[in-house]
Amino acid sequence: MSRATAADTASVAIIGAGPCGLGAAIALKQAGIRAVVYDRSALASSIASYPTYMTFFSTAEKISIGGLPFVTAGEKPTRREALAYYRMVVQYFNLVLRLYEPVSEIVREGEYYVVRSQTPRGDVETPYDAVVVATGYFGTPNLLHVPGESLPHVQHLYHEGHDAFRRDIVVVGGGNSAVDAALDLWRCGAKVTLVHFRERLDANVKPWVLPDITNRLADGSIAGQWNARVTRIDVDTVTIEGPSGPRTLHANHVLLMTGFTPSTVLLRQLGVTIDADTGIPAHDRSTMETDVDRVFVAGVLASGYDANKVFIENGRGHGALIARRLSAARPLAARG
Repeated sequence: MSRATAADTASVAIIGAGPCGLGAAIALKQAGIRAVVYDRSALASSIASYPTYMTFFSTAEKISIGGLPFVTAGEKPTRREALAYYRMVVQYFNLVLRLYEPVSEIVREGEYYVVRSQTPRGDVETPYDAVVVATGYFGTPNLLHVPGESLPHVQHLYHEGHDAFRRDIVVVGGGNSAVDAALDLWRCGAKVTLVHFRERLDANVKPWVLPDITNRLADGSIAGQWNARVTRIDVDTVTIEGPSGPRTLHANHVLLMTGFTPSTVLLRQLGVTIDADTGIPAHDRSTMETDVDRVFVAGVLASGYDANKVFIENGRGHGALIARRLSAARPLAARG
């Protein structure tokens, strides 16, 4: 394992190259503090994993970062436009990225935090003065814990429906992700069955989408199974348990749109307290610093299990709070 010296390193390691991690890197750079952004995958990988033709809820202005204008063709940005914008942000601010370099561990060694990352040439240890964990929401899918959940035709993310043309698809869930996937699959010619453990769709379904899905369910274009839970998945069937007892549905593909749980592994390694009920890391909301010195959170990770509390539009400002806190630490700023 190779080891960088403190003199060769940046002052702050940011884990997560999503919009909030990039926003933190920009704010730190503008404050004169050097930073490196790590990510286990591509730039803005959570957005890259969205459905191909997705349009954001928010306007472009609300998901822009660093004061750099986000110009779009329509009223709201598309996934493709957002990815192009964040690539431009990195180039404009000349941010330092270490993509496809997963961080396996962060440990405290004296006055430094040592980031252990994995590269094609082997593991690397790099010491930093401070750490910002901005790993986002798509850490770990919420599993059903039923037989067959790991079969190759079972997915937790939806991209597009072309491959499902004239195929039987079971979509599990009743929130926005499930509804969007079900409608897109139906438009692409799939035979869709929506399975939800409640008696109706979730209350947070987008109001401009609700009439569409309600009508499709009412006219039978999309089948609905309510108060039903999946008990087993096989190579071409899904078994559910509902009010009328067990039932078997034919399924060429299964989409489990059951949400994700943000990963707190790195924070726990560092000794940050995580609330058992809410999943919220202990932190000062005025600085985003956790209960461990010079360890910060940014973005949706700060909201714990309730991802609806923090979005790009209100998480993008976390970087400015972190930069202000670190700028007050004169020895750290001087190293930058």
